[in-house]
Amino acid sequence: MTAQDNDVPDDRLYTTEHEWLLHEDGIARVGLTAYAQEELGDIVFVDLPELGREVSFMGKLGEVESVKVASEIFSPAAGEISSINEKLQDTPELLNQDPYGEGWLVTIRLIGPLADELMDAGAYRKLIARLLGESA
Repeated sequence: MTAQDNDVPDDRLYTTEHEWLLHEDGIARVGLTAYAQEELGDIVFVDLPELGREVSFMGKLGEVESVKVASEIFSPAAGEISSINEKLQDTPELLNQDPYGEGWLVTIRLIGPLADELMDAGAYRKLIARLLGESA
């Protein structure tokens, strides 16, 4: 896989831990990037927070388990969980099949501005290129 091959939509912001955030009207839809799901392998279980729980920027949001490893998910924004993708309970493989669409994790009602540490798509592509040992 190369950074150029890796699907990185331009309409989102990204974390160094490979979560994405799509912001609209004070609500952030959150998911794992294509790079993250590729590194994890086949995802078999997703543990997400309950509705109404407050999360902090880069605080633990949940956990995913794959055939390879269990990995924490970190929140790309501070706020309150306003919805959870219930489909992931029965179909966790949606994270592998459609990480930027049907495989979203939660929505967060934002508290305050987005963190400056979030990257745009171009910066995230450069991060992936570095991780893959490519020239960006």
